[in-house]
Amino acid sequence: MLEILKTFKFPYTLYNFFKKHQLEHNIPLFNKYGLKKSYYSSVSSADFRSIESPKNIYDAQDSRSAMPSNPAFEALDNQLKNELLPWSEKGYAILKGFFSAEEIDAVNQEIQSLVDTKQVKFKYRTKIMFAIDKSKLLFDFGTNKKLLSVLDLLLGKKVELFQSINFFVGSQQRSHSDSIHMTTFPYGNMIAVWVALEDITAESGPLHYYPGSHTMPYIMNHDYDNVGTETRLGKKTYSDYEDHLERIIKAKGLKKEVFVAKKGDVFIWHANLIHGGEKVIDPKSTRKSMVFHFYTTDAFCFHEITQRPSLKHRITFADYS
Repeated sequence: MLEILKTFKFPYTLYNFFKKHQLEHNIPLFNKYGLKKSYYSSVSSADFRSIESPKNIYDAQDSRSAMPSNPAFEALDNQLKNELLPWSEKGYAILKGFFSAEEIDAVNQEIQSLVDTKQVKFKYRTKIMFAIDKSKLLFDFGTNKKLLSVLDLLLGKKVELFQSINFFVGSQQRSHSDSIHMTTFPYGNMIAVWVALEDITAESGPLHYYPGSHTMPYIMNHDYDNVGTETRLGKKTYSDYEDHLERIIKAKGLKKEVFVAKKGDVFIWHANLIHGGEKVIDPKSTRKSMVFHFYTTDAFCFHEITQRPSLKHRITFADYS
């Protein structure tokens, strides 16, 4: 019965109705784009299909030539500059040793404490969601000033932390783009950060990605016949989306790369970069890592598959804007 209810839009709309304080920021955005909706309304990419989506700075310009003239870029050390320059071409940046061993050890200790005291629990078998809501240390880790300055630079605008995910083991998640889960209008106004909380091995299911895949068209519900009706969500499953994307990867001949990270390394990726988790070869291995997703402060944010607006303003620990 519950699974059937999830196929209707009404339960999500009812849930949204009681979350006004986390959704009312969308009202001026609905007005901006000429959408006749309430804060609790269902929303999807279909609502924006007739509206032009302007590109962010390094989607419109090549970062290698345009980024050096940015004062924020000039303030960075040479290692970071070299790591960020290929952003437009690759759709990702690897920041080697960005966090110190001491910072990572503190995060691991905090996560274990939250698990031991049952303040957080695993969801979808392998994920701990929104641990930043339970710990100021983890929230401060995700809003590290140096990290935020890098993200603001890459998108050319301010970002704010939306969510965190912690893993103890490899996700083994099939290839996907985060834009099907955390969608924005204009497109491309989400950015993600993955932090290695230990040395990762090839046997522990490391992160994989497809360089340059971020330049491909965004895959939305209408691209795999999952639009639905006025009252119901689309009938396709998430596996249908993954299958559709896999066919595109093969047709385009995209080349996969794997990131075998060291403790403290950071992987930043574009909203539309195709990525996932490799198969875990050694079932006894761990792959401790932490992921952060950020939205820009000026974008309309929603979840394409369930066609609901994001509860964007969750954080109460600090004002880091």
